[in-house]
Amino acid sequence: EFKGIAMHDCWASYWNYPDIQHAVCCAHLLRELTGIDENHPDQKWASAFIDLLLEMKKAKEKAVEKGKDSLSYYHYHKFDKKYDELIEQAWKENPLTETTEKKRGRKKKGKILALAERLANYKASVCLFIHNFHVPFDNNQAERDLRMIKVKTKVSGCFRTEEGARDYLKIMSYVGTAHKQGYNAYEAIRNAISGHPDFIFE
Repeated sequence: EFKGIAMHDCWASYWNYPDIQHAVCCAHLLRELTGIDENHPDQKWASAFIDLLLEMKKAKEKAVEKGKDSLSYYHYHKFDKKYDELIEQAWKENPLTETTEKKRGRKKKGKILALAERLANYKASVCLFIHNFHVPFDNNQAERDLRMIKVKTKVSGCFRTEEGARDYLKIMSYVGTAHKQGYNAYEAIRNAISGHPDFIFE
């Protein structure tokens, strides 16, 4: 039933949700590209793509600092052109080898070509963060928000009831929202118990 924007790491199952807008986490892409750059120095496109993503990120940050909600036509055109050029470079550096063997199923591409293909197929989702300034560069904040659930599971093993799990998530969500608004956990919980839980939205 979710209808918003989902940021993820390109796991295939996520694309099965057709009624949402997809954004690809660029932090995950940077890790993959860095791995290729370090282990395959002949893959010049990978290091150039890292530079492109970071340049896009920096351009957005500068625009936000100036109070803007979009980049200039010059920047959009520049990034779009460079993106396509690097994908083309990736194809040239990694041509699919012809084989005379007839095997069923899809031909195995390997990690490098698989990443290049994802970047080509999901260009709009990779670049969404510069077209919609509400979309972050990565989903690190979401992962940080979920980290305490993992800690809780490791310490306690599990939640005893589904209701207890729901209550825990509500409390963590409330405290997390308060923290993002500049309030500490004690202040947020005290106001909630006093009957003023919505003070964090004032």
